[in-house]
Amino acid sequence: MAVYNYDIVVLGSGPAGEGAAMNAAKAGRKIAVVENYSQVGGGCTHLGTIPSKALRHSVRQIMQYNTNPLFRQIGEPRWFSFPDVLKSAERVIAKQVTSRTSYYARNRIDIFFGTASFADANTIEVTCNKGVLERLTAKQIVIATGSSPYRPDDIDFTHPRIYDSDTILSLNHTPRRLIIYGAGVIGCEYASIFSGLGVLVDLIDSRDQLLNFLDDEISDALSYHLRYNNVLIRHNEEYERVEGLEHGVILHTKSGKKIKADALLWCNGRTGNTASLKLENVGLSANKRGQIQVNQEYRTEVPNIYAAGDVIGWPSLASAAYDQGRSAAGNIAGTDARFVDDVPTGIYTIPEISSIGKTERELTQAKIPYEVGKAFFKGMARAQISGEEVGMLKILFHRETLAVLGVHCFGYQASEIVHIGQAIMNQPGEANNLKFFINTTFNYPTMAEAYRVAAFDGLNRLF
Repeated sequence: MAVYNYDIVVLGSGPAGEGAAMNAAKAGRKIAVVENYSQVGGGCTHLGTIPSKALRHSVRQIMQYNTNPLFRQIGEPRWFSFPDVLKSAERVIAKQVTSRTSYYARNRIDIFFGTASFADANTIEVTCNKGVLERLTAKQIVIATGSSPYRPDDIDFTHPRIYDSDTILSLNHTPRRLIIYGAGVIGCEYASIFSGLGVLVDLIDSRDQLLNFLDDEISDALSYHLRYNNVLIRHNEEYERVEGLEHGVILHTKSGKKIKADALLWCNGRTGNTASLKLENVGLSANKRGQIQVNQEYRTEVPNIYAAGDVIGWPSLASAAYDQGRSAAGNIAGTDARFVDDVPTGIYTIPEISSIGKTERELTQAKIPYEVGKAFFKGMARAQISGEEVGMLKILFHRETLAVLGVHCFGYQASEIVHIGQAIMNQPGEANNLKFFINTTFNYPTMAEAYRVAAFDGLNRLF
């Protein structure tokens, strides 16, 4: 058995693992990364963030082509299959792997492809794909193994018409009707993707409101546009059992409904990838969702073992995971580190959603005197030029100090626009002020100009 010695061993090469490895390498540490896939990038690159967002982009282009009268000069509306659209995602994945592989090479980080497990608190055993066992020793270890779709035991995921958010990428046909069970972020994103391809989607939500952590107005707007695109949203429903048929599925609900479709996509929760780590060998344990508890330094109960990314739970976003990994490595190396809590929400539905800060509901419950400023995209020149007139920017601010308390955006480039508000909200003292948007000259026409329009709208409500 080969034995290799390192300063830090990182388990996983997704955003959290990459962030930890790169930051530690910059600090002069000798690093090894263990990756369960045959290529770097983790689930984010191969199964999650990148594939779904690439799919969404392609579907959005198809929708534009099929609905914009300008394109009738080229040809009639076209139908595209899911496998056809998936090819664009595969090209993006290949480019991401190439880029990320070069990062590790430039920083002289060793990569081991195989399944990692703890022998003790300083030793990782790696079972490689060819069955070879290698042993890595390190002063510190960072667990960044990510997460996988939660799979209830009473659902047969080996059935050819039952998928989760990983296996859906192997779908080789386009169903006429699809049941999506779970109306969280992933479920809503895939509802947008499939409905954009002309699939009739039944979106099953166990709650009474879509994405209830969002501002109510934004949640309502998402519901409206999903329904507008033939998504049937069924609130307050839970499954009793899933019956697999030869050419489809039937979802039996606790309320007595029988919903039949060509396929079912399960999108109800995620589980941390800890089952194969042998955590018991180091005195660690995961919760019922496979997640590991850490402190503000991303340190576990074992002092030399850290964890970051989806494997620790909230917020389970690639953006936050990368910063968590960097911070874990920063705490180990004694360089800059922080606890990541300033995280904007980015939801890549069609249209997309992004927000940061407090919602109206939260401000009302806290009895904070706030006011609202809005800019509707239908009146924005850049949105009119782009043919993207759906959506709005909404700024919540304190009535007396004018401090920006929350920014919520729905529509074209929402996930980009929100960062302007985020930057202002993070300014100290009086610099976090609605008047910044009044006194700043924005390029015209741009979507960013919506901040100026919303700020004027909000100030007008004060007088």
